[in-house]
Amino acid sequence: MPPKPWIEGPLELLKHGLEHLKLESAFDARIAMISVDNAIELMIKTYLGLPTRVTGIKRLTRRRYAEISQSFPSLLDGFEKFAPDKIVGIELGDIEWFHQLRNQLYHEGNSITVEREKVEGYAAIAKILFSNLFEIDVEDIPEIEPHGLIGEFFYNWASLGQELIRLRDKYAKVKKDRVRPLRTLVSQLEAEGILPASSSQQLNTLRLFRNELAHGFATPSPAVLKTNTDTVKQVVKILKEL
Repeated sequence: MPPKPWIEGPLELLKHGLEHLKLESAFDARIAMISVDNAIELMIKTYLGLPTRVTGIKRLTRRRYAEISQSFPSLLDGFEKFAPDKIVGIELGDIEWFHQLRNQLYHEGNSITVEREKVEGYAAIAKILFSNLFEIDVEDIPEIEPHGLIGEFFYNWASLGQELIRLRDKYAKVKKDRVRPLRTLVSQLEAEGILPASSSQQLNTLRLFRNELAHGFATPSPAVLKTNTDTVKQVVKILKEL
């Protein structure tokens, strides 16, 4: 089935950012960050603005859509309220943090730089969001190259989030909102005896690594990235058997 026409705008911006990410200059890193952020904003606006027959969202009126589209924070709030199932594997706090960084780049221009690792982390999040919203695996789109080590880690992390939510929905006594920080979700599953304490500790260690990677606070070697990615894969495999 060919991609739906409404993905063209977000896809074009995302591709533009990824193309600049391939290049080495500080200028290209800044442009990549700005383009990826613009792509994420357009993705969310496009999805929330689609007909109810497409999204299944029934409570979002045109007036309410116009209100939440006025600022990026209100857009994220609206996204969290009206499309919580599309946030699996993503932390909205990360997106808001990167957006603030993007604003600095946009308004201060050449006076500040952005590390490539930060842009790679944001690009990986953008790909997951694109896939969540439009139900298209980005690797099925020829114009977008397969993800590298950072992207592979985040894709497997998204699968981990999906498995934790599945376990919560299947076994938990209290069914809370689907949008829960992973730390809170893990704590709930441990408290209800669904996850053993050892698994909870392992997940929290992985979460800390993931947060440092997402924000560019850590620049792990390829070997360390592969080790952590393999660990996430192993955890996902274990969770699938529960």
